[in-house]
Amino acid sequence: MSAGRPLAIETRSLTREFRVRAPGRRFGRTTVTALADLTIAVEAGESVGYIGANGAGKSTTIKMLTGILTPTRGQVRTCGLDPTRQRRDLARRVGVVFGQRSQLWWDLPLRDTYPILAAIHGMTPAQERRRTAELVEALDLGAFLDTPVRQLSLGQRMRGELTAALLHSPELVVLDEPTIGLDVLSKAQLREFLRGERARRGTTLLLTTHDMSDIEHLCDRVLLVDRGRLVHDGDLPSLARTVGAKRVLVVDLTTPHPALPTLTDVSGAPLSVAHVGVQGEGLRHRFAFDPTRTSAAAVLAAVSTHADVRDLAIEEPDIEDVVRRVYGAANRS
Repeated sequence: MSAGRPLAIETRSLTREFRVRAPGRRFGRTTVTALADLTIAVEAGESVGYIGANGAGKSTTIKMLTGILTPTRGQVRTCGLDPTRQRRDLARRVGVVFGQRSQLWWDLPLRDTYPILAAIHGMTPAQERRRTAELVEALDLGAFLDTPVRQLSLGQRMRGELTAALLHSPELVVLDEPTIGLDVLSKAQLREFLRGERARRGTTLLLTTHDMSDIEHLCDRVLLVDRGRLVHDGDLPSLARTVGAKRVLVVDLTTPHPALPTLTDVSGAPLSVAHVGVQGEGLRHRFAFDPTRTSAAAVLAAVSTHADVRDLAIEEPDIEDVVRRVYGAANRS
């Protein structure tokens, strides 16, 4: 593993297999590979999206990172520790909001839950009070601190779960669908808080979600897994380029032009661009282009030779569409 400062997450050829009953056979068993040869490195302080379809291997990975599952083969280090052999030490350095699993007591109000969790993590009463007050204000929990967990809405409970995971100021926070059940305003507030935690404390975030706007707003990097294998490691623009996703230039014209001629560059050669829509009786036109083959400036210059442009906007590729394209390519191979 790495010398110097430990990585927040480091795996090499991490593999997990399960023995399950073979279909149609009463006593026969077969081996299912949930995760195969995963090799990744996440620096301390990074915010990484770990995405994939249901059954792709995300939960299995998290369970091995936190010591719940033992790898079949390969190596894993979380915060520089072996998650299986040093699970107790690791628990003090990691916070997890894990799917439908809860660390809150169902019949207790949040106000009574946090001192118990703080004691488990070895925090003093004064430390717990300061940190709880900070999180209650940041996540707006004050109105329901005295409400039993069983009476909370899904959005309220998720905020309570996040507070529980962050109470001991962990180095690494693993978030599974952290904005589920939240309204638009609450989502924005939560994202702003998580960005602030990273800035103030250098917290590392590993985010698994089906809400691509969470990835866009919170993550610098994306790991995409499909059927147990890593198929992409990079930023969102490089993920879009992998499948040839296109940007769209939207231009508003000063006068209507229901149709425009073929766009060409300064030499007269046709541009690699598709005219994908007309709105407002010819006042608004949309052009899709591959940013690796041409630029928005070139498309705009070509449009300007035929019409006066009043305003413009650029639409980035839809991330959910990009992910579907990646899966489609993987399933055809």
